[in-house]
Amino acid sequence: MDPLYDKVCSKASEYTTKQYSTSFSLGTRFLAKRFQEPVYNIYGFVRFADEIVDTFLEHDRERLLLKFRMDVRDAVQDRISLNPILHSFQRVYHQFGLTWDLVDTFLNSMEMDLEEHVYDQKSYDEYILGSAEVVGLMCLRVFVEGDNEKYEELKPRAMKLGAAFQKINFLRDLHDDNAELGRVYFPGLDLTQFDVDAKRRIEREIEADFAEGYLGIIGLPKDSRFGVFVAYKYYANLLQKIRKLPPSTIMGQRVRIPNAIKYVLFMKCYVQHRFNLY
Repeated sequence: MDPLYDKVCSKASEYTTKQYSTSFSLGTRFLAKRFQEPVYNIYGFVRFADEIVDTFLEHDRERLLLKFRMDVRDAVQDRISLNPILHSFQRVYHQFGLTWDLVDTFLNSMEMDLEEHVYDQKSYDEYILGSAEVVGLMCLRVFVEGDNEKYEELKPRAMKLGAAFQKINFLRDLHDDNAELGRVYFPGLDLTQFDVDAKRRIEREIEADFAEGYLGIIGLPKDSRFGVFVAYKYYANLLQKIRKLPPSTIMGQRVRIPNAIKYVLFMKCYVQHRFNLY
């Protein structure tokens, strides 16, 4: 394949990551250099699918998502795509031994977002698996660089970490997801009765996932550990901020970490990493 075309496509994925997510792109920069491009390429694929179901509301999203699914399948089979995001993703797919079940499970979760949805426990677990846990496994495939034994060892905890990140997103976006998209992800949650007890139950669920996920971070190869630790600390800080706020504030605004605080957080992470203070 033409190295220049590969480079152009990967730059498109990198640009997509940096435009859509300051925190994710900064965390990716703390990975070893050889991991950065593959992770950008995964994020670009995931982000475009998410944009179809969350943003393109004036278009036929079902048709767009079906076409996107067919296009990524063709990209993987043909090992080339004229869609730069899908071309860069298929390169990661083949280089690091991703499997189609991960891609298919992710796209199935995106399909669930095509309709207004109040989730029960079964559909909630299914959505978390597809939208978060398998994305974590795609990245884990990159980080272990073909070490299948290490992959299987870290797999359950990588899934827990991805689930924790996603659940924090759900909690942070509780109002917008319901008001703008008609979604309530947390099973059994009545937003008209979202009180301190309901909020605390969700936070405890996230804390349990975080505890398992943290053990997985410690087990990662050193060249990927720091970048994932930065992401963990960012989300832990976000959860801490959410924990201090009353339910009415969570329902009224999207909680954010200012960029200045992010940079301070990243510097603290570096010190911890430098002296192995995990």
